[in-house]
Amino acid sequence: MSQNDPISKANLMSNTDQFVLLNAHIAPMVEGEQRYGGLIETGALAMQNGQIAWVGKGADLPKEYGDWAHQDLEGALVTPGLIDCHTHLVYGGNRAKEFEMRLEGATYEEVARAGGGILSTVTATRAASVNDLVQTALPRLDALLSEGITTLEIKSGYGLDMDSERNMLLAARQLASLRKVIIKTTFLGAHATPPEFKGRDDDYIDYLANTMLPTLAGEGLVDAVDGFCEGIAFSPDQMRIVFNAAQKLNLPIKLHAEQLSNLGGAALAASYSALSADHLEYLDEAGVKAMAKAGTVAVLLPGAFYTLREKKMPPMEHLRSHNVPIAIATDSNPGSSPLTSLLLGMNMAATLFRMTPDEALRGVTLNAAKALGLADQVGSIEVGKRADFAVWNVQSPAELTYRIGFNPLKMSVFGGQIKC
Repeated sequence: MSQNDPISKANLMSNTDQFVLLNAHIAPMVEGEQRYGGLIETGALAMQNGQIAWVGKGADLPKEYGDWAHQDLEGALVTPGLIDCHTHLVYGGNRAKEFEMRLEGATYEEVARAGGGILSTVTATRAASVNDLVQTALPRLDALLSEGITTLEIKSGYGLDMDSERNMLLAARQLASLRKVIIKTTFLGAHATPPEFKGRDDDYIDYLANTMLPTLAGEGLVDAVDGFCEGIAFSPDQMRIVFNAAQKLNLPIKLHAEQLSNLGGAALAASYSALSADHLEYLDEAGVKAMAKAGTVAVLLPGAFYTLREKKMPPMEHLRSHNVPIAIATDSNPGSSPLTSLLLGMNMAATLFRMTPDEALRGVTLNAAKALGLADQVGSIEVGKRADFAVWNVQSPAELTYRIGFNPLKMSVFGGQIKC
């Protein structure tokens, strides 16, 4: 935001807890079938004490808000603050060499023998301090925040032992204290079997469910519990043990499911009223129906689909016909989705999965909020919710999905205060 921008730090959200934005093009993204949640032309938005006090057409603004400080947005688009509901943002090292090797023709086995794959990230993460993890994650976080993100999730899962998983979760908590952003932490200890448990997957799951998870949850570091249910990871029976442990701790559940095959993971997650099931390329209609009944969100991850050159699309028509909420996320991680642009993720979802711009924007606002259990607080512009939103220099909401490699963010507002 430049010094010459009419919407500047000096004249917006100054020293007041009561503020009105005028002449705004508002995409509220509220629940319902209206495009963009009922687009409001020439709208107004009143904020008080960090919450939305009123929203509607500017001509209908109640007189009680007339004396509040105000700002003319000159027709800029206002959306809820964007939400990245599935990231692995905290980790040590990177896998650029592995990426290069694959492009030069190396097989998966050759990459693994050379020290690549998830265990290379585990090794680098275990060697990193909490401060190391914070400092390497900050540029990735800042890249996301620069595109209007105000809420995101960060998973653990690259430590796979008590101390390293704790360090990842502590780093995620520290990131939230260093930037104006809501961060939800998810324990993903059931990501892979660590080398010290090689050949003893069940023993690792027992240790995770009965020792690691209760300890870290007791330290206040865990907001939700996730796992990777796949042939190369953990079975539905093993995930059931993890989910039972999570339930005892009153922690919500999420699951990486049906990415490479159909093991019924999404239906399993839905049977536990999971917040979300993620990836879902091999999801069948029975799994879709189970998710619909449970209210479980389908989180699609086009960055991984693109990076891995997948061919099988998620079952979009089944998800739509059964009214399963669809969210989009970056899946930002060092191996399968080194993506730090949610705007690009929206374009990928439209191009690769044939999602409409309305579906894509809903996927990074209200439905993403549902996937984090936060839909009562963020994700739409409604009275009583947090005043978290993004202001865009575009003529229509569709531009946010249409453009590639372009960031039209004019400003981001967090809890009623401008972020710079």
